[in-house]
Amino acid sequence: PGQPGDDEWVKNSSLYREFLAEREEIMKHKWIESEKAQHDVGFERALTDWIVKHRTKWRKTRHAQGQH
Repeated sequence: PGQPGDDEWVKNSSLYREFLAEREEIMKHKWIESEKAQHDVGFERALTDWIVKHRTKWRKTRHAQGQH
């Protein structure tokens, strides 16, 4: 524990890559929704909105493209 490189397996895991890809989409959604609202809508609101409106389709698309 605590050795350099210990977390390397996490960074290389498909779960972590999926998390990063999803986070990137949420951040894009946050930017778009903040621009529409003309103020920062905040991460939690953007996260909830993206999950409700876009997550299922996004995951299906990624799975179909073999990017999961």
